[in-house]
Amino acid sequence: MILDALLQFSNGQDLGQVANYVSTNVIDFGIGTAANPAIPGVASGGGARDMGIGDAPALKFVVQVVEAFTSAGAATMSVAVQGAIDDGTGAPSTFTTYYTSPVYALATLAVAGNRLLDIDMPRPPAGVAIPRFIRLLYVVADATTTAGTVSAYLVLDRPDQAYKGTNTGVLGGYQAGITVSN
Repeated sequence: MILDALLQFSNGQDLGQVANYVSTNVIDFGIGTAANPAIPGVASGGGARDMGIGDAPALKFVVQVVEAFTSAGAATMSVAVQGAIDDGTGAPSTFTTYYTSPVYALATLAVAGNRLLDIDMPRPPAGVAIPRFIRLLYVVADATTTAGTVSAYLVLDRPDQAYKGTNTGVLGGYQAGITVSN
């Protein structure tokens, strides 16, 4: 898995309160600039490359607990993928949620290395334009956390195989005693 700083949402982002946290970085898929208007991309609502479903492998999300979460209560967290079109000035318009993860309990968040959003780039919902901007929204609820950070990226390839038990940060492969016939 190759991590690219230009495709990074969060790098050890602290999520310490009951709140909605926007990822540190918003990824811009625009293909034009004001300095080079011959390339489409600066018009209102346009200029976004479709980074989703296609013949080539789709981009994949990797959201991983870096520092284990701790809480005196029963803190939970979910992660949402959000997209927005260009507002006509080169900035994001209103963000729309495309996908929301399950709500993760503290037991899952308390294990450093657990992966929280192993999905491919989702299609925009029906009636929503292809986004130029993508961000993540972390929703921490139910109790304040006293520690806990995440890192998140878009990648072309991530290590995917069966997990060992419920710890999604430990790849396990086949369980002992399984025979695979040729």
